[in-house]
Amino acid sequence: MSAVYTATATSTGEGRAGGRVATDDGALDLTLAVPPAMGGPGGGTNPEQLFAAGWAACFHSALKGVAAAAKTPIRDSAVVADIGILPNGLGGYTLEAALHVEIGGVDQATAEKLVEQAHQVCPYSNATRGNIEVSLETTVA
Repeated sequence: MSAVYTATATSTGEGRAGGRVATDDGALDLTLAVPPAMGGPGGGTNPEQLFAAGWAACFHSALKGVAAAAKTPIRDSAVVADIGILPNGLGGYTLEAALHVEIGGVDQATAEKLVEQAHQVCPYSNATRGNIEVSLETTVA
């Protein structure tokens, strides 16, 4: 199968310690910085924030898609992705994720079903499944 779309981004300079990351179309061009929580100066974005933003947006799109396919109107939905970086015990790092999903217009059981379906559809969820710890929290607004 061929890719439907390929995003291309390049990191240059000092990586997360003051480098830059930009997409080939120029839509994204950002300075990277180590966050203060990791002993850095802050003042720029970092790979974990970029991953969180991508997963939140992708998961939200998947949620909207599965709700539409089920003919279940939802309102006031939002997805907050928390991406943690932690030592893996081997001298490197791994990630953990918590997805907090808010949905209005449905009951708790329906909301949880939609979130689970979105978790099966979302490419980020599929790419990380079995590789990192992921928790899902569903709140009816």
